[in-house]
Amino acid sequence: MSEAKEHFAEGRPGHETRDVSVRNLAAFGLILLGLIILGLLISWAVRNYFYARQSLGPPATPFENVRQQPPANLPVLETRPGADWVQLQARQRQVLASYGWVDEKAGVARIPIDRAMEILIQRGFLAPAAAFSQRNATAAAGKKTGRKP
Repeated sequence: MSEAKEHFAEGRPGHETRDVSVRNLAAFGLILLGLIILGLLISWAVRNYFYARQSLGPPATPFENVRQQPPANLPVLETRPGADWVQLQARQRQVLASYGWVDEKAGVARIPIDRAMEILIQRGFLAPAAAFSQRNATAAAGKKTGRKP
């Protein structure tokens, strides 16, 4: 017969009847708390020791000693997002307010927005239906003459 069955047969309980020692449990908790506090005090003392004896200098950036730059067609991390944003907006405003080639071989150029609006006002806007009918008329005239529009 097993030991548990013997205990049960004799009328004894099958578990421990005495409780955990509160005194031992409290001693363990106090020792653990003391070790934690001691560790924090030692860490604080070491930190103060090194702060007093070593200056860190300016904050390091991970891009400070980079030698190989990524290819120009790949995006890079922004080190100064606010300044980069202002610089991008200034470049875009400069492009929108100047003349230049978009595709010189194809003869496509850009003009400032203000000048483009003046030209549209002078020539007038084509309504969508008028533009469609004008395109169809040009295509029909090209078919009669055998030329492409």
